[in-house]
Amino acid sequence: MAPTLHLVRHAQAVHNLTTANHGMHDPALTPHGENQCLELRSRFPYHSSVSLLVCSPLRRTTQTTLLAFEPETSRGVQCIALPYIQETSDLPCDTGSDLSKIKKDFKDQPVDFSQVPEDWNSKLGKWEASQYAIDSRCREARRWLKSRKEDSIVVVSHGGLLHYLTQDWSDSGKFYGKDITHPDQHPGKIPLNVHGSASIGTGWENTEFRSYQFVDGDDNNASMEETSESRQRRKNTEKPLTKEEKTQLRETATKTWQEQGFEKASKV
Repeated sequence: MAPTLHLVRHAQAVHNLTTANHGMHDPALTPHGENQCLELRSRFPYHSSVSLLVCSPLRRTTQTTLLAFEPETSRGVQCIALPYIQETSDLPCDTGSDLSKIKKDFKDQPVDFSQVPEDWNSKLGKWEASQYAIDSRCREARRWLKSRKEDSIVVVSHGGLLHYLTQDWSDSGKFYGKDITHPDQHPGKIPLNVHGSASIGTGWENTEFRSYQFVDGDDNNASMEETSESRQRRKNTEKPLTKEEKTQLRETATKTWQEQGFEKASKV
């Protein structure tokens, strides 16, 4: 039986504070982000059943995994860094560090980097920031995850990538133009990009988690659907979107992301 996936967006990193920080290479979590990880650890209800951790090799996702899912690593659950689930754009903040550096930085941590090739952060070829390449990477990631023997897997990735991985675009624009005021952060609206439009680039909040199961009989694409329990937890509709509705939402979201510089138009 295919595993259940608990998908998680990383905690707040330095580049999330302002678009001026998007020029930072592979930024780390903020102190608030570290606290978010501890809060996620306390409210995540499936620690005892998780049998595998998978994370994007970027710094913020690796840190989130190690902090939020310490109960898993402390009992010997394997953590695998998977390059297919790196963030979609080729901005410096979404470009990972060289393999030698991330191995050095996390050398004393229980993370397996054997799946990460030397060119994983090149943003060229299969790693480029185009729709075609992102779709291909996510399909490979879904197939890899579906083939795993574990029953319950946590996957820690990025806001943009998670829409592609799940093929779920139902709330991809929910933060556009809205206030994101937090009592422990600087209050204000979402930072604007150079075009003067809101540039959150996702419908996933920091440390938000959703649960998904694979669709039976779809081995080629390895499609997945959010569980009813997860939708209830998010107070979302109980009725999944149709394929046509998902396609329309995807087209709207990706067009906006291209205009904002989070993604490039496909060459194929």
